[in-house]
Amino acid sequence: MKAREVPEIAGAYLFEPTPYADERGFFCRTFDADVVRSVGLDPDAFIQDSVSRSVRGVLRGLHLRSGAGEAKLVRCSYGRIFDVVVDLRPDSPTYRNRAFFELSGDTQVTLYIPAGCAHGFQALTGTADTSYRIDRPHDPAEDVTIAHDDPELAIPWPLPVTSMSQRDREAPSLAEVLK
Repeated sequence: MKAREVPEIAGAYLFEPTPYADERGFFCRTFDADVVRSVGLDPDAFIQDSVSRSVRGVLRGLHLRSGAGEAKLVRCSYGRIFDVVVDLRPDSPTYRNRAFFELSGDTQVTLYIPAGCAHGFQALTGTADTSYRIDRPHDPAEDVTIAHDDPELAIPWPLPVTSMSQRDREAPSLAEVLK
């Protein structure tokens, strides 16, 4: 497994494993504390794992947490997703930058998203399972949502949106959130 910096988002990393494939399928290490530590992150900081299952076209996000924020590791464990990160840390050298990724169950690449960045994704396959490892207990009172179709962000979602939560449908613009 190797770690690669994401140039568009300061402090973000892609952790790229080496899947071993044969006639049975594949095996791959999806988390390695030593590799995480090698880029200055504390592997013990991650305290909660979650998974979501989405069908093609489902859009989740853009989400972030207020207060101290929330750092997370995101991986598509099955299927494929179009993943988006927006840097909303005012003191960051990449403030308001966006980065786009295709994460897939075939590669098992994990994306590290620093606290203070918004995150969202769209399922590209019939089924897409997305795994999250976060560094704080979830507190719904700190949830912040930004409109996925905000013209200021101009995110090139690859598919028509087939479904999203009511909260995501009613999300305010980036300008309203930053007020």
